[in-house]
Amino acid sequence: MGIIVFDRKKKTSYEETQYGRKKLVFLYNTLVGRVILRLFISRTYSAWNAKANSKKRSAKKIHPFVKKHQINMADFEDREYASFNDFFVRKIKSGKRPVSMEADDLISVADSKLLVYEIDHELKIQIKNSVYTVDELIRDKKSAQSYKNGRCLVFRLSVDDYHRYIFLDDGVLIKTKEIDGALHTVTPIAAKRYKVFSENHRVCSLLSTKNFGEVMQIEIGAILVGKIKNHPVKTFGRGDEKGFFELGGSTIVLLFEESRIRIDRDIIDCSSKGIETKVKSGEKIGVRVC
Repeated sequence: MGIIVFDRKKKTSYEETQYGRKKLVFLYNTLVGRVILRLFISRTYSAWNAKANSKKRSAKKIHPFVKKHQINMADFEDREYASFNDFFVRKIKSGKRPVSMEADDLISVADSKLLVYEIDHELKIQIKNSVYTVDELIRDKKSAQSYKNGRCLVFRLSVDDYHRYIFLDDGVLIKTKEIDGALHTVTPIAAKRYKVFSENHRVCSLLSTKNFGEVMQIEIGAILVGKIKNHPVKTFGRGDEKGFFELGGSTIVLLFEESRIRIDRDIIDCSSKGIETKVKSGEKIGVRVC
């Protein structure tokens, strides 16, 4: 069974076919597969895979991939791609992802599928089949306390999504930390066995924002993702590009302090049922609480 996603523009739901599902079922649900999995979730293998997809001959994979996933290439730069990885980190055309510049608007940081969760008074978050603590995610007990009774937003990027992501508001980067780890798939197949968000390789950035207080942004690597690439900036504006993922699907998690944001009702209603909402980079997904 695929993943149910709500398209808020069309106001309909659809089933997303999981990329490489048969291979992932083998890797995660069989004994032999789990032995092999140790190789596939390593950063060494993912780096090798990224290198192979950076070679010129890998460009032949682009057209079949675009056709299979029905990617609208009119949104992207009209140019020749040197490799599959070059295509994967493609840039959007100017104006194709308008950013809401209203100070009260909370925007999506990526083309993705969004789920929203509450952080309880014990700093625990029930995500899919696992319970996480904020400290597990960011490994910073002092900073974790700031998110008691706050909100956790999970943006899942599938392979067909635009893999560049932006800053949610004007602000300053306070600190950043890279946490080493595995590279499990971030889909439900792995979530049944592993706490993928706290086991995977990730980068945590503490942002001081103009309209939403201190926000923790976490980029999480996934299977076959060779690198998380963040730009070396200290100050940023709403909608500025923060970075991109190389090859593969992945996830961005945002942690908000208590009473900072109110998420749009359609997204909340879907999240309460475990249904993801399809969102585009820069679009309004909520508002700040004054």
